[in-house]
This record gives sequence, C-alpha cells and structure tokens, in this order.
Amino acid sequence: MLKEDRNKIYDALLFIALFLGIIWGAFLFEEVFGWRLKQYGNRPRRIEGLIGIFTSPLLHSNLKHIWGNTVSFFTLSGFLFFFYRSIALKVFLWIYLAGGLLLWLIGVGGNHIGASGVIYGFASFLFFAGIFRDNMMLLRVSLAVAFLYGSLVWWVLPIEPGISWEGHLSGAVVGFVLSLVLRSEGPKRQLYQWEKDEILQKKMEEDRLAAAQNYLNDWEQKGKPALKVQGLGDENEENSSTTFEDKSSGIRYIYVSSKKKNPNKKA
Repeated sequence: MLKEDRNKIYDALLFIALFLGIIWGAFLFEEVFGWRLKQYGNRPRRIEGLIGIFTSPLLHSNLKHIWGNTVSFFTLSGFLFFFYRSIALKVFLWIYLAGGLLLWLIGVGGNHIGASGVIYGFASFLFFAGIFRDNMMLLRVSLAVAFLYGSLVWWVLPIEPGISWEGHLSGAVVGFVLSLVLRSEGPKRQLYQWEKDEILQKKMEEDRLAAAQNYLNDWEQKGKPALKVQGLGDENEENSSTTFEDKSSGIRYIYVSSKKKNPNKKA
C-alpha cells in the first residue's frame, strides 16, 4: 500500500473516531447520568433553537437511532476523507453548519436531533461530485453510494411522522450545492498515457519555437540580415532563401531576403 493511501486511511479513521466518540459519549452520559441533552436539539425558527445548529447532530433519541447513524456515518465519511481528502474537512463543516441553519429556517416545529442530516449531506455530495467531475474513480464512488444508500432518497419526503425529513432534505441540498461549488477543487482526473504524450509533444514544440525566437532575436541584435523559421513566413512575401540548421537545438532556419508579392503577377 502506498504511503499516501495509508495517510488517507489514517485521516479518515481519526476523523470518524473523533466524531463517533463525541456522539456516543453524549448518548452514554445522557443514558447513565440522566442528563437532559436532547433539549438542545434544533428547534426551527425559535431563538432558543439556534444552539441546535451546533448540537443537534451530536444527540440521538435511542440506541437504534444512534447505531443506524453510526454505520452510515462510518461508511460515507470514510469515502469522503479517503477520496476527497484535501477538501473533506471543508465539506464536513459546510454540511454541518449550513445544513443545520437551513433546517432551522425551513423546519416545521418539533425538536430535531441526530446526525442523519450530515449523513444525507455526505451521500448527496459524494454522489453528485462524482458525476460532475471528469474522473472515473470518483464516478465509481458515486455508483457505490447509489447502490448502498439509494433508498435514502425517500426519506427527504414527509412519509413517516417523527422522522426529520426537513433535516434530511437540508443536508442533501447543501451536499448538492457543495458538489457544484467545489467541483474544481480536490482530486483531479488522472491522465491517460496518450494525453500525457500529447502534452509532452506540445511542450517540446513550444520549447523549440521559443529557442528559435531567442536565436532570431540574438541574430537581429547583431545587425545581421533577417532570419525566419521555416514554415512561419508571411505568405504574401516572395523569399530568396538559404536553409541551415542549428545543431544544438535542432531548429532549421532560413536566411532570407524578402519582397512583397505582386498580386497582379501571373504564375
């Protein structure tokens, strides 16, 4: 395994461990010591509910709720931090904060808790980012997310009471927007060999022309007759020329004396 891949895995596991440690710690403290942490959920359009933008993803109602979110968070955040390592933390913070704010703005009453909004944000970003980028590896990640979590799409609709569909929708919307806004950042598509060869050939041609131009400038600064690179002359000029080649650069030059063509002259 490459060192870069090991670092990606390390970063992903470190982030996952920190976040899951916090949500499980909050859950266990509430269950064991009877702390009433659930009251700090996201309460839409209520001033006291603003704190929920920061705290609601860390709170869960019961063991089934937190376990379901743990499994999904582990998988999707692993994808995010491995394949989008350079922008993963930015994506997480935007989904966490902007998703919470959007929920506070559009939610319909209640006290919303749980990390499912963040999970929906991850799933949405991973799916659409792979589609918008010209990268086959990331497209495979999109297909994997669609295969594993395609059924999540139904839960952005109000189909079951007691489930925060607004939180799901908020996270999904933010994830989609981020996939558009950040599509030029993060991992780049790996070039095929034939593309690399074309780029190299183009660079070599540019270098040869630059060397030719430098040679011409130096020649003319010495007050000698004009030189032109073969193939780059003015088509409206008639040239009497002598061709020679600079052995050091491989550039062929033409020693010319030029005059404008007579347009009325017949061939």
